[in-house]
Amino acid sequence: MTMTADAGAADAPAAEAPLQTVYRPSAPVDLRATVGMLRRGPGDPTMVIDGSVIWRALRTPLGPATLALRAGGGEIRATAWGAGAQHALDTVPSLCGADDDPTGFDPSHHPLIAEVARRSPGLRLARTGVVFDALACAILEQKVTGLEAFRAWRMLVTKFGERAPGPTPRPMYAAPTAPQWRRIPSWDWHRVAVQPPQSKTIVRVAERADSISRALLNAPTGEERDRALTSFPGVGVWTSAETRIRALGDPDAVSVGDYHLAHEVGHALTGHRTDDDGMLKLLAPWAGHRQRVIRLIFASGVSEPRRGPRLSPEDHRGR
Repeated sequence: MTMTADAGAADAPAAEAPLQTVYRPSAPVDLRATVGMLRRGPGDPTMVIDGSVIWRALRTPLGPATLALRAGGGEIRATAWGAGAQHALDTVPSLCGADDDPTGFDPSHHPLIAEVARRSPGLRLARTGVVFDALACAILEQKVTGLEAFRAWRMLVTKFGERAPGPTPRPMYAAPTAPQWRRIPSWDWHRVAVQPPQSKTIVRVAERADSISRALLNAPTGEERDRALTSFPGVGVWTSAETRIRALGDPDAVSVGDYHLAHEVGHALTGHRTDDDGMLKLLAPWAGHRQRVIRLIFASGVSEPRRGPRLSPEDHRGR
């Protein structure tokens, strides 16, 4: 893989020669549809989609690393820089859906799902295995618009994370460690418009990050995964589902309580919007694969027509 340095690379930490590997999946993988969904907005400092290459900055037990992924010819070529380069390469199969098991999934329950599944064989569910990052992101996204959450994530990670090594297409940063999240001053939370309930929840779960991760990774069912997460004040079923989707690639997680999701599922499957209870009834035939169906709905391009102006971000900092 040929890489070129960006203009700001001189400010990046010095990196040794990169490590490389080639992952040959046993089933087709659409890299953008599978890994690309992990990006938190176009300005995400931990992830950049640069043409055909997906770049990820990540923390590892050995330090920060940068991972570049490129698909072609049935292969995924991975290049990694930094102290955690080997660890980053080890994550590639899971990141590209190797743990995603579609056994028992029957798309024929609905013609739209059957058609999208037929034309999207490479859509897989990515698993990062990094519970705390997924949980912190989900907490930031509670009760705000995506634009507000993406802005807070971008500013906090850039200020308190670690600069990613290697020739990244733009300056990238690995997210802060749990102890670093705990040390963010109150005025910095306020500056990026993160409300006290959310900042306090992140600090609280950061204090128990290791035990939360162990509990979630060891929980064998969705119900037990929800129980492991929602036992903490400030973490509800929506936050739990969003965490399970990204950290575990959970094929059955459903973000109940989402502002738009039930409307979109209802519109795609019936032509009419519905509520959370109605959404769960519509998804019931695919129990065990409900997140897979939701991802296929998103991939279909079918979307409920907008009925009014987009919600505008609120500035709570003067309150």
